[in-house]
Amino acid sequence: MIHVADPASEDARRAKEARRAEDERWMREALRLADEASAAGEVPIGCVLVDSRGIVASARNAREADQDPTAHAELIALREAARVRGTFRLDDLTCYVTLEPCAMCAGALVLGRVRRVVFGARDAKAGAVVSLYGIGQDTRLNHTFSVTRGVLEDECGGRLSRFFAALRARGKK
Repeated sequence: MIHVADPASEDARRAKEARRAEDERWMREALRLADEASAAGEVPIGCVLVDSRGIVASARNAREADQDPTAHAELIALREAARVRGTFRLDDLTCYVTLEPCAMCAGALVLGRVRRVVFGARDAKAGAVVSLYGIGQDTRLNHTFSVTRGVLEDECGGRLSRFFAALRARGKK
C-alpha cells in the first residue's frame, strides 16, 4: 500500500504550525513586558494587543506604581488600543497575556470585543477565562472571543512562581 499525503491535511498542519509560531512570537513580547513589571516590583504580567500588521498596544502591570487596583496589564493595553484606534471596538485584535485574565479583565475583553485571547499560565485562584469561569465563551453575553491557552506556559508560570517565592522569602505576601 502506498501512502499519499492529503494536501488539505498538510495545509492544515502548516497553518497550525504557523499560528503556534505567531502565538509564541507575541507571547515572548508579553513575557518581555512581564520582566519589566517584575523589575519594577510589580506582579510579572505583560499584555500585547496585535492586529494583522503588528502591535497596536502593549502594557505591563502597574498596580503598585499607580496604587490602582485596576491597573492590570490587559486594561492598560485595552485603554491604549482604544485611544490609538479612536474606538472601543477592537474586534480585529488578539490579546496575548502571560496569565489567564481575571474576571475584571475578561469582562473588559468582552466589552472591547476582542477577537481572540491567548494566555500562558492558568490562574487557579482568579482565572476567569477557563479556570473559574468561561467569561469569553458565555453566549449570554453580547460578545464572545476564542481562547488559546498554555502558550509558553512554563515560562509564564515560572516567572510568577519565582516572583512570589522571592516575596515570601522577604516576608511579604
